[in-house]
Amino acid sequence: MGINIYVVSGGQGTSGERIVRATLAQFQGVDVPIHIVHDVRELHQVDEVVGLARANNGMIVHTLVNTDLRTHLINLAHTSNVLAIDLQGQLLLQLTRLLGQQPAEQPGLYRRLRDPYFKRIEAMEFAVDHDDGRRPEELHLAELVLTGVSRVGKTPLSMYLSTQGWRVANVPLVREVDPPAQLFEINPHRVVGLTIEPGQLVAFRQYRQQRLGLSLKNNYSRPDELYDEVGFAEKIFRRGGFTVINVTDRPIEETSEEIIARVTTLLKNEH
Repeated sequence: MGINIYVVSGGQGTSGERIVRATLAQFQGVDVPIHIVHDVRELHQVDEVVGLARANNGMIVHTLVNTDLRTHLINLAHTSNVLAIDLQGQLLLQLTRLLGQQPAEQPGLYRRLRDPYFKRIEAMEFAVDHDDGRRPEELHLAELVLTGVSRVGKTPLSMYLSTQGWRVANVPLVREVDPPAQLFEINPHRVVGLTIEPGQLVAFRQYRQQRLGLSLKNNYSRPDELYDEVGFAEKIFRRGGFTVINVTDRPIEETSEEIIARVTTLLKNEH
């Protein structure tokens, strides 16, 4: 019978889980189930997880900062013959002695203090995971959705906005291909259609083809085709009732400011 690892935390369990996964990575070919037991604030929750570990050949890794909970878990695990590893207890004890100050014992305090930083990191990860139409079933989780034809600047704008803490997804529009249904199921005030003058789009696409060593003699950069593509995108914008922003000859910073301002205003007016 394999082992189970229970990560016990008064917060979200993120730090404990990362340490466990980083350590397990040193052991090739193993598949150990990791169970996150978060928001542990009561003694009965400790009793339950120790019982689970005992019944399922489990060990406990905990990052509890509350002294009473931590002590109860350590004692109960010992009497229940369950291995429990305390990731924070000794560090808290030694820092208390060296600093001459009692810890606040507030779960998740570090994360709350660094919340703006973590928000940006999570937003950047979200933008990468939802770039170029990936995971359309999760569009409802985005704070902003950018849509438009190829080379209109969806990805650079998504990444820039994510560095400011916005969870952004982007959806490419391809002529004669229906966009994902989820695009029309989310709040249209959170969707921004990006349009561009076809002449500039031709230049962008030809530059890309040259960089990739591709022939310019195809529909991807033919002016007449691009006029049709831009027209198709604008029909989609009207169909969804999306905000439309023209990105022609505009820097990312300026376009991002307009996106935030217009979406924020629309959402505020909903209430």
